[in-house]
Amino acid sequence: MQQSLDLKRMEKTPGVAILYQRYAPGILTYLRLHVSSREDAEDLLVDTFLAGCESQSFQALPEERQRLWLWRVARNKVADYYRSPSQRTMVNVDELADALYADEDQMPELLAERGEEYLRLRSQVQQLPWLQQQILRLRFVNNLNSMEIARLVGKSDAAVRMMLLRTLNLLRSAYSEK
Repeated sequence: MQQSLDLKRMEKTPGVAILYQRYAPGILTYLRLHVSSREDAEDLLVDTFLAGCESQSFQALPEERQRLWLWRVARNKVADYYRSPSQRTMVNVDELADALYADEDQMPELLAERGEEYLRLRSQVQQLPWLQQQILRLRFVNNLNSMEIARLVGKSDAAVRMMLLRTLNLLRSAYSEK
């Protein structure tokens, strides 16, 4: 309702109505890129052109300066939109901390320890012979079964299973020693 009244007001100013037809699509596109909802972008567009209707000096400017003025007003309207308190969400820091650490696995200390364990395991894997590393990758990264791995590496299924078992036991013993 408010927008239709505002548009009628702009129609009474023929210069602004012509500018609206020429420049509104581009300015609306800009506003849509910077504002979350279409309705808010349309409201800002109307506010931009209303500012032109209400400004005495706007009517006296040449058309190119009017276009630049409208774009500057549109940018300022976007800035004002994000400055308004309704666009700021307030979060209690205590609630945020509780939410962050509700899952104990995500606590910074545990994440750091887990990262150190992964580095240690990775260094152990890198010390293995190439074929053992390849079998581990195929099994745990590519999620292949022993028969598929055997075909790829040219070994028997039993040999691949035995090598995988020995490799895992070796890593377990080396990993638990440290």
